[in-house]
Amino acid sequence: MKGTGSKNAWALFLFVLTGIVLGGFIGMLAEGVPALNWLSYGQAFGLEEPVVLNFGILVITFGLSIKITIASIIGVILAIIIYRFL
Repeated sequence: MKGTGSKNAWALFLFVLTGIVLGGFIGMLAEGVPALNWLSYGQAFGLEEPVVLNFGILVITFGLSIKITIASIIGVILAIIIYRFL
């Protein structure tokens, strides 16, 4: 049973995911602007080459790459703040 003050975890997940996507998009747009270039600073990590499993009749490809930028971190923080006020 949920308490009266609890909120939906899926809504928070969607807000954070939206913050990551919008922050990443803003970071990509800010790359060409000299005054906002710092928003695109970040680190990428993950698999450089996808892992391929070939079972003859079934081929499965796994790959994951994540780029965290200053803009995406700001987007996550804003998404959490907005979620708390709703």
